[in-house]
Amino acid sequence: MNDAANGDIPVAAELDASGLECPMPLLKAKLELNRLASGAVLKVTATDPGSQRDFRSFANLAGHALLREEADAGIYRYWLRKA
Repeated sequence: MNDAANGDIPVAAELDASGLECPMPLLKAKLELNRLASGAVLKVTATDPGSQRDFRSFANLAGHALLREEADAGIYRYWLRKA
């Protein structure tokens, strides 16, 4: 993966959840995280504005680290480190 394109955060996997409505971006992210090793980083791209609240809450409740989040012109990106 190209670290520079990911804000210098090396990612193990990327998930494009663009066009999906709540709760699908979060559910797909949970499934992808289940496949990753502890400490691996998942980058998620979504277009649902509700995903901001969802990913913050999920990371907090599940013990994952939300390393970074970006919002730009209706595109939301999240970097989650698996607990």
